[in-house]
Amino acid sequence: MNFKEQAANISSYIIEKRRWIHSHAELAFKEEETTAYIAGELEKMGIEVQLFPDYYGVIGTIRGEKPAKTVMLRADIDALPIEEKSGVVFPAHNKGVMHACGHDCHSSMLLGAARMLADNRKELCGTVKLLFQSAEESCHGANYYVEKGYLDDVDALLGMHVWASMEAGYINIEDGYRMASCDNFKITVEGSSVHGSTPHLGKDAIVAASSIIMNLQTFVSRENDPLNPMVVTVGTVKAGKQFNIIADCVEMEGTIRTYGVEMREKVQNELGRIVCHTAEALGCRAKFINTPIEPPVVNSNIEINEIARDAAKVLYGENILKTMPKVMGSEDMSILMQKVPGVMCFLGYYNEACGSVYPLHSERFCVDETILPKGAALYAQFAHDYLKKTAAQPGKVGQTL
Repeated sequence: MNFKEQAANISSYIIEKRRWIHSHAELAFKEEETTAYIAGELEKMGIEVQLFPDYYGVIGTIRGEKPAKTVMLRADIDALPIEEKSGVVFPAHNKGVMHACGHDCHSSMLLGAARMLADNRKELCGTVKLLFQSAEESCHGANYYVEKGYLDDVDALLGMHVWASMEAGYINIEDGYRMASCDNFKITVEGSSVHGSTPHLGKDAIVAASSIIMNLQTFVSRENDPLNPMVVTVGTVKAGKQFNIIADCVEMEGTIRTYGVEMREKVQNELGRIVCHTAEALGCRAKFINTPIEPPVVNSNIEINEIARDAAKVLYGENILKTMPKVMGSEDMSILMQKVPGVMCFLGYYNEACGSVYPLHSERFCVDETILPKGAALYAQFAHDYLKKTAAQPGKVGQTL
């Protein structure tokens, strides 16, 4: 099977699907139209379709004629609350909603892979599941599929993300940590209100909150080992009722990104200490609530990683693979990978010639569409190669890092 050639032959199909999904962008947990469209495409291919009574997303199943293991290919389908300014001729119809994180690319590439695998199902040694996942941008959309048992019979998993910092068409598949964990926090600071002209008679919650923000950054630079990547960001601050009143309450929300279980636990404990003690030093009270969202993405299964790398090289040669530093962004693919051994791949889209230069989550985000057949081919090649290589192996596959 020549998936490179097959993907090139259906490139117009993949691009057409990407443009439809892009123009019909829907937010997390609201992907009704996208779900129906993808399900319809899978049904046209003769693929078994599973929908859910209380959740969006689709699982397609392709059963090879030679029963063996089960591999899952995953793409996300939700968009972002962004007003599009990309200038493409197929902009989002829904005002204020945009595919600015490449999920339209991921889902169209997986549709392309589905078409190729369905056409070659007689050659498959096992089963391929195609997960078109809802609500990745919520940071926990993947939980549903794990909790409901839809991954219980899956032996291996591959996900993919288009990436701005890598030149268009190149692929990154490396061992170890690839994306950071995500924890969100809320801070409430309480002081006491007085007239703005007499701050000495009250307790200024805004000043205390400002000190907390600065001390959190001091923790990152002075108490954290600089060899341990960490980001602490306060993203929202809400305070005050009027210009001449000392605020008695400040509410803040933010996020923590890092790697490793021990580091996550340490950060949670230490930030709570800093928040409460800083407020107390300024005569205020504070509450720190941390909510763990998703673990880091770790390509920990050496054998699965190698199968993915070999698949890329079979398709496009040794030079297709590029190194890339791990990133501080997060992905709920990690939730699926806690359940099933898997690998996260990155596909570069940076191309100045066609204006594909803007980062993820930009209102000007656009993608060099020539990369899409490559992603589709990699999905299909990995599924085929994994099933073929492991057909005679019982149980789970692979040594972990």
